[in-house]
Amino acid sequence: MTGAAAPRSTAPQPSVPAFDGMALLNALNDAVLLIDGSGALLYANQAAEQFFQASASYLQNRRLADLLPADSPLFSLIEQVMTQSSVVSEYGVTLETPRIGAHFVNLQVAPVAEHPGTALVSIHEQSIARQIDRQLTHRNAARSVTAMAALLAHEVKNPLSGIRGAAQLLEQSVPTEDRTLTQLICDETDRICGLVDRMEVFADKRPLTREPVNIHQVLEHVHRVARTGFARHVRFRENYDPSLPAVYGNRDQLIQVFLNLVKNAAEAVPEQDAEIVLSTAYRHGVRLAIPGSDSRVALPLVVSVQDNGEGIPEDIRPHLFDAFVTTKPKGSGLGLALVAKIIGDHGGIIEFDSEPRRTVFRVMLPTVDTTGEHS
Repeated sequence: MTGAAAPRSTAPQPSVPAFDGMALLNALNDAVLLIDGSGALLYANQAAEQFFQASASYLQNRRLADLLPADSPLFSLIEQVMTQSSVVSEYGVTLETPRIGAHFVNLQVAPVAEHPGTALVSIHEQSIARQIDRQLTHRNAARSVTAMAALLAHEVKNPLSGIRGAAQLLEQSVPTEDRTLTQLICDETDRICGLVDRMEVFADKRPLTREPVNIHQVLEHVHRVARTGFARHVRFRENYDPSLPAVYGNRDQLIQVFLNLVKNAAEAVPEQDAEIVLSTAYRHGVRLAIPGSDSRVALPLVVSVQDNGEGIPEDIRPHLFDAFVTTKPKGSGLGLALVAKIIGDHGGIIEFDSEPRRTVFRVMLPTVDTTGEHS
């Protein structure tokens, strides 16, 4: 005898609203264009109207070549998409015409599967300050710390040594009950010397020694250090792409980068249900424009560190990678500044997204091709 079928629920089911695709595109802050194989504009959303300072009726059926210079990198991206049918992205591109002025943007071009021979172009505009932050990996901030480090090394450490020596001599002649004061002087001078030593890393201008590095071995080392020390209370999840090529980088410095990021994540997660997710992925077509030249470096390898903490306060996000910016009561604010410097030295970029219960730092790095050179 077969069992009776379960009664069907009579509770009202939530209805899914029917969204208009064009209305959704108009709600985006990014300029979006639909291009056909000849370069004609088939659609432009409202943000694109503002970007090109023209109405949609004016833009539609015009050629993109009428709006941008012929040597714009956007055309090569569109050609690549049309021939390879894959999504491509490029960071740090300048789009400039007398009509629209100069704009610092990130570009993404994707094929439209439902309409072969067309491509969707997304233009994400960034302010100059944000462009410097994200494209150049906050190198300007690192340079300011470099100058300060050199000054401190020469002008502060020597007097501190004299102060510490004098305190040690005083300790021999003062009453026992006053020796806590001389010990305090010694401890504080040691603490300041330690801070200067950390800052001297920024002043190191020696060429970076780079070689093929297995990023998963780096992350496994970081994971092992974390779970046996500062992140004992955290649950780790790993989402790795096992087919990734090697990174063209310095193993010790990459360990330092991800150790800093994981330590920050471990300090941000809640006491209950704390979780950190380590992920790796390969992104085809991600490139970074080199300012002042026509060169572009491919950054296909992406490593992400995600935590479920409260998120980064809105007011410090624009300055997060600057020196001495920190949310920690006892933090020095040098950790992320050093991370930015190391990633910049590798020719990569670092980005972050933050909201309550989900903060993600993404590091994009060059890989090693079959000839042993970096991509």
